[in-house]
Amino acid sequence: MTLLTSTVQNQHLGELGAVLLFVVLAGCVLLVIGAFFSALFSPASVGMKLVWIVFIVIAPFIGSLFWFMIGKRNAQLSAFG
Repeated sequence: MTLLTSTVQNQHLGELGAVLLFVVLAGCVLLVIGAFFSALFSPASVGMKLVWIVFIVIAPFIGSLFWFMIGKRNAQLSAFG
């Protein structure tokens, strides 16, 4: 393997890494935006909406995950139960 071949392979790995990073970051941004609007338009009380939205803004990734795992289900249960 020559030095030129190694350099070309490294460039392709760099491009693949950049694309992968973009896809992951875009997914995280969409998760946060989705959680924000889901919490905003949920059937929860105004106070609970505010708490969840603040949590999503302060800790975007964790707050969004927690909203979809815990908050959304509790908001639906409290609205219909």
